[in-house]
Amino acid sequence: MILLNPHRHQSTAGDAKTRQIMSRTIEFFEHKGKQRIKEDDRNRVWYADFLASVASNQTFATLLTPAAHAQDEATRWDTRRNCELNEILGFYGLAYWYTWQVTILGLGPIWMSPNEELKRRAAGLLREGAVFGFGLSERAHGADIYATEMALSPQADGTYRANGSKYYIGNANAAAMVSTFGKLADSGDYVFFVANYRNPSYHLVKNVTASQSYVGEYTLEDYPITGSEILSRGQAAWDAALNTVNIGKYNLGWASIGMCTHSFYEAINHAARRRLYGMHVTDFPHVQQMFTDAYARLVAMKLFALRAADYMRAASPHDRRYLLYNPVVKMKVTTQGEDVMNLLWDVIAAKGFEKDTFFEMAARDIRALPKLEGTVHVNIALIVKFMPMYFFGNAPYPEIPRRDEPGNDDFLFDQGPAKGLGQIPFHDYRAAFALYDTANLAVFRQQIEVFKELLATAPPDETQRRDTDFLLSLGELFTQVVYAQLILENARIYDVEADLVDQMMDFMVRDFSRFALGLHSKVCSTDRQMELCLRMIRKPACDTRRYRHVWSDHVLAQQGAYEMPD
Repeated sequence: MILLNPHRHQSTAGDAKTRQIMSRTIEFFEHKGKQRIKEDDRNRVWYADFLASVASNQTFATLLTPAAHAQDEATRWDTRRNCELNEILGFYGLAYWYTWQVTILGLGPIWMSPNEELKRRAAGLLREGAVFGFGLSERAHGADIYATEMALSPQADGTYRANGSKYYIGNANAAAMVSTFGKLADSGDYVFFVANYRNPSYHLVKNVTASQSYVGEYTLEDYPITGSEILSRGQAAWDAALNTVNIGKYNLGWASIGMCTHSFYEAINHAARRRLYGMHVTDFPHVQQMFTDAYARLVAMKLFALRAADYMRAASPHDRRYLLYNPVVKMKVTTQGEDVMNLLWDVIAAKGFEKDTFFEMAARDIRALPKLEGTVHVNIALIVKFMPMYFFGNAPYPEIPRRDEPGNDDFLFDQGPAKGLGQIPFHDYRAAFALYDTANLAVFRQQIEVFKELLATAPPDETQRRDTDFLLSLGELFTQVVYAQLILENARIYDVEADLVDQMMDFMVRDFSRFALGLHSKVCSTDRQMELCLRMIRKPACDTRRYRHVWSDHVLAQQGAYEMPD
């Protein structure tokens, strides 16, 4: 069983302290119960009880402090075990995950900085249970960091004064260190510095969202900054901004996985126990189809995100393939999460609005994840940059195994310049598509070959390359190939049976056909491109035995497997 079940959870971590942190986190939420979680959500209660638990268990300190600043052997930045906590927090509510996520973002520029004093301060604050913030976006410019207006003005005594506002900043009400991005007023160079919400020159304007989380606007007015509070300058500050997002946006896929998993259990329990017209709801064929599709998509989401973590942990200056896989987690896993919730909601219908369900909260919050840390459109535009080398610039790499061994992921905070994405080579994706021999995988391979033919013989012309709408549709098709590749690699690693793999390829074929139709329908598509798009539209291979097996032995078998206590 690849999906999280808190009642049967066994941490894969290799040390006792990490296993204890995971089990105590689950115990905190199970003891708190669904009713109190929902009450706090409705009343927008700041999650002080959760943060007290984090401090007591040294959760953030152990998981988010690099080994160089650790006080014990269990403390390290280990992407694999961070995935585990990501999923657990998402499983119980987006607000709990969010304070963890923005702490990760706030720590990024600190751990990437040459300022050792600030690193030591951050490590000490983590041990005290502090949370952190990432002051990047601004109200007028969003995440357009070229246009940042936060200014650091030099003073005669060698200090600085910071002036400007930041908007949509998580933990802005409580972050002991807010990594704040701006420009030096005299030179225009980029700069990262730290601010503290307790300073009198730090003005908390408001919570800009109507949620339990505090997503704030803050203003710095002649905020005093010394040289010792500057994290980085110039190109290093720019790289820290982009590389922090490279690390942080990956986590959004895990929040989606956690919320969808809890919602799946709630939905299957409700439907299997409910009788309509003399039948259990789960006896209706259309309900079985929706549940099977939701389950297959959810398993695929987790397989991809886990495999992307392997590439993050294996990354080096000579292997930066993770820079493609991370935005795919951000863009694809989160939008698949919306699809999963829509399928489940179509089954449970009005139940999904009831205030006492976890589903009601998740159905609202799942919409946020594709829109945070760069929209779907921004991430597809990034993904497209990798397409030529992915298909036509293959290079040999050693095989990446399952990377769940304990270890500090040093490279993530020493990524180097955030450039050269279009020159990164990839291993031959076709090896993953040879790992299984199933009917729908064969159909999907045929679709991919036609897509490659389009890229080789009818590539986007100059006008189409400037047409973002056209490129987004092209990017959806490319993303589908990358998504399937890592799913297949990880299905083999986790010994996923061929029938479930073929069920996942069933929805992959259907989705690829839908994206091909979308590209065909673009105003600027050429006759040759439209012809090739029509050749990509295929029907999945039907196998009643496979489908009945997956429904009975994988999907319906989850009925009663988990239910959260009130």
